[in-house]
Amino acid sequence: MNLMETRTESDIEQSTRKLLQDLKKAVRNAEELLKEGAEDEGENDASGQDELAAALEVARETQRRLQERAAAGAQVADRIIRQHPYESMGAAFALGALIGVLAARG
Repeated sequence: MNLMETRTESDIEQSTRKLLQDLKKAVRNAEELLKEGAEDEGENDASGQDELAAALEVARETQRRLQERAAAGAQVADRIIRQHPYESMGAAFALGALIGVLAARG
């Protein structure tokens, strides 16, 4: 069975949110390092700062793409639920019943 098939939409959303938080933190840390490097010009060479600035730009672009993908996924899920409300409720009920049965057995 494929890993993506076993993960729920909530798990995927939570993982994406955590990834975005970690990426934001990394970008902030890199920005601080870049600022500190600019202040300590004698200790750091320009090529190191250029590499850090390039890595920071890649991280920002990755963050932007992840946010776009997360928003698009949420819009698709919302649209499907609105188009098929009874089926969505039935699927949620069936999944809840299955989890309840499995939890009662264990």
